[in-house]
Amino acid sequence: MNNIRISYIQADLVWEDSRANLKRFECYLKQIKDVDLVILPEMFNTGFSANVKKLAQSQDGKLTQWLMFQSKSFNFAIMGSAIIEDSGKYYNRLLMASPDGELRYYDKRHLFRMGGEDESFDSGRRVEIFNYLGWRIRPLICYDLRFPVWSRNVNNYDLLIYVANWPAVRSEVWKTLLKARAIENQSYVVGVNRVGSDGMKINYSGNSMVVDPKGNAISEIAENTEGFNKITLSLDELIKFREKFPVHLDADDFKILGVDR
Repeated sequence: MNNIRISYIQADLVWEDSRANLKRFECYLKQIKDVDLVILPEMFNTGFSANVKKLAQSQDGKLTQWLMFQSKSFNFAIMGSAIIEDSGKYYNRLLMASPDGELRYYDKRHLFRMGGEDESFDSGRRVEIFNYLGWRIRPLICYDLRFPVWSRNVNNYDLLIYVANWPAVRSEVWKTLLKARAIENQSYVVGVNRVGSDGMKINYSGNSMVVDPKGNAISEIAENTEGFNKITLSLDELIKFREKFPVHLDADDFKILGVDR
């Protein structure tokens, strides 16, 4: 398949109330038709909270079951991050459920110390690439956006996805870095953020968008607005651009010690 049909949801999140948030997303999912992948924000069922002992779900718990059920019911893959407890450790884990029953995941590498995330969560150690419908997808989470070496494309992905709870006060940074990651990696980039305010009185403006490999925002949801967008991305167009402008042939050989690629 040369094209992938994506929908991304920009929503307000009810603070630490998984049931209310899942009901909200169910309403959105029912409205979305003819797509291959739906992307939800970071910690889509709770908001960005460090209350891990209260909110954590197991890897095979109710939240994962919900994702698998929704994916199979609507016949599209769904991804978003949540607080997951695994072997006594807590992770900000991005989960991707596919209609065929496969579950993939990525653990957030860079923990936001200014928000105390590093005090409650364990850091991920693996680079993950999700192969889906002929596309190589690199999933990352929020603060990961600030670290270009971690997201470096070494000819191993076509689509870079960031799910986030990125505060409105730094919205220009969000928009700028999404475009930078697309340009430097010659990749499509999708950034999915939330809106509203959380239990810590932090405001979020959204600014969710899709950026093409040239750094152009080709799909956007208006800031401070709930809703979803749909867009079709072309793998053929991406390959042609890379062949015409092969920056990757002159790229530096970055090596990250202490992680698994």
